[in-house]
Amino acid sequence: MGAVHELVIREGLESARAKAQTPEERRVVDLAARVLGEESDQLGITYAGFCMTSLPHKRPKDEQREWLRENGRFSLMIEPGKIIRQGQPVFYGIPYGARARMILLYLCTEAIRTNSRRVEIGRSMRAWLGRLGIAIGGESYTAVREQANRISACRMTIAWRGDNGTEGFKRENIIDGMMSIPQPREPDQGSLWEDEIELTDSFFQALKAHPVPLWEPALRAISNQPLVIDLYVWLVYRLHAIKKPTIVGWKPLQAQFGAEYTRERDFRRRFKEALAEAVAVYPEAEIDVDERGVELRPSRPAVAPRGRVVRLPL
Repeated sequence: MGAVHELVIREGLESARAKAQTPEERRVVDLAARVLGEESDQLGITYAGFCMTSLPHKRPKDEQREWLRENGRFSLMIEPGKIIRQGQPVFYGIPYGARARMILLYLCTEAIRTNSRRVEIGRSMRAWLGRLGIAIGGESYTAVREQANRISACRMTIAWRGDNGTEGFKRENIIDGMMSIPQPREPDQGSLWEDEIELTDSFFQALKAHPVPLWEPALRAISNQPLVIDLYVWLVYRLHAIKKPTIVGWKPLQAQFGAEYTRERDFRRRFKEALAEAVAVYPEAEIDVDERGVELRPSRPAVAPRGRVVRLPL
């Protein structure tokens, strides 16, 4: 368990907050206290391929270009696409931000839960997003619908390089057909949300072969922060898979999580802030950060929350 969690347990939330010197540190304390008191055992699911690469954190400056991210031997390319609307092709850019990540998490979670590549995007999706603190209405509805359209239109290519110099790639869509979220006439008219989408068979089979369980309360605590989401998902995947301490240097970290930064020192500062929040919602994470980068150590999985419930001092 991390130092911040031990501090909260030992001294209580208010005392721990009083010792925080910056707003960022206070947020980390609040996140740690929040997950320590959680009793929920609800899970989310993501695809292992999404744990090692990521979507843009904000709207790309050039909507026409493909998005490329590299992580060691693996690369992810996402190409924007078009959808026919009222007989005319409509262009949609690359999915980005926290809402796109949450939609993908929902699709993966529901497909695994039902063992079906047909996923309801009506009341079930609305309820799931609501549990994560994402209201479907007004500006939030517009943002969710926009990201759903982008996910539906885009095409994803995962490429890899073998130890012997061989290369390969797999190109596919995530969804067969359009994911179009209908506009409810009233905020409480969940009955209007009955549409379904169908994941492509190749993506569904890959997801079933490589699912990664996540803790839903942790996702709820960070649901509006795309970089923190990416780091949490990455830690959950890597820390449970490695067999010995592993150092990931600053250059590959920046290539994976912050290629948009021109100065490494700016990336390091933001990365450390986001990493502290990701670790705050994953108390079992065993890591160190120094001038070399991040040292990852084998850790307990992040999906057994009932054993971590703590009654904090008053």
